[in-house]
Amino acid sequence: MTHKVFIDGDVGTTGLLIRKRLELRPEIELIRLDETVRKDASARKEAINAVDAVILCLPDDAAREAVSLVENPDVKIIDASTAHRVHEDWAYGFAEMAPGQRDEIRASKRISNPGCYATGFIALMRPLVDAGVIPPFWPSTVNAVSGYSGGGKSMIAEFEDGGTEDNYRIYATGLNHKHLPEMTVFSGLESPPVFTPAVGRFAQGMIVEIPLQLWALPDEPELSRLHEIFAAHYAGEAFVKVASLEESNATKALDAELLKDTNNLLIHVFGDEDGQQARLVAVLDNLGKGASGAAVQNLNLALNLDETLGLI
Repeated sequence: MTHKVFIDGDVGTTGLLIRKRLELRPEIELIRLDETVRKDASARKEAINAVDAVILCLPDDAAREAVSLVENPDVKIIDASTAHRVHEDWAYGFAEMAPGQRDEIRASKRISNPGCYATGFIALMRPLVDAGVIPPFWPSTVNAVSGYSGGGKSMIAEFEDGGTEDNYRIYATGLNHKHLPEMTVFSGLESPPVFTPAVGRFAQGMIVEIPLQLWALPDEPELSRLHEIFAAHYAGEAFVKVASLEESNATKALDAELLKDTNNLLIHVFGDEDGQQARLVAVLDNLGKGASGAAVQNLNLALNLDETLGLI
């Protein structure tokens, strides 16, 4: 069976990678608009309503406009923008987040693709909140660094065409990053974390890290308890892996580019038992599990296909 798919915005960074992942798959028929009508509302409306699924790779306002063009009650929408990530009528597209999330994605006609930083943060925080190790009122902090491709075409040009000599740059210093609402809602926390994102001089890859003072948590958990929670939560998952404590103890450094071009996410539990401190670390590709890979995974679920098709 062939499924028709339209990527609205397939010339942008995320859209282009999604298209590359899909165009060689025989069960997917990609519908593309001629360059002359790519931004024409009537042409887009026709394409949107003529397919089984639409993936929106657009700015927030344009994504909302695209959704307003839907008239076909059967078409499924996967939105890679931030426009609908905490909307109650949209399924949050992080299948591994919690029991039942995968089924919610499969059953929904409106799926919001998670943000890259949010994916790493929720992957680390949600299992611990669900297990009661971290209380919902916990004042959390998350530090992260991403490749410059996360900033889109303008930032890619800035770093690759000599527009900046920066090797490492912090940003969102006003503590109002656009990923914070989803990070708060889907981690199970009552208030947003203090989020300190940065961009480095590398194209793809990401490290997201949560530091914890274990002695300050209600049950003063040991590292082994944290690891057990993660290992149980992600047991059997194709794309999320938890390093053993032995592997983490032997790891002296981590490369943010470790998982680039994949849909994988790796979790490490680092720590100092004597000092009762931990560093929870997620490594992923900001354009893979953090964007295009997740969109393809969600598309597979939405179309009731093998979840791993077209993904590594």
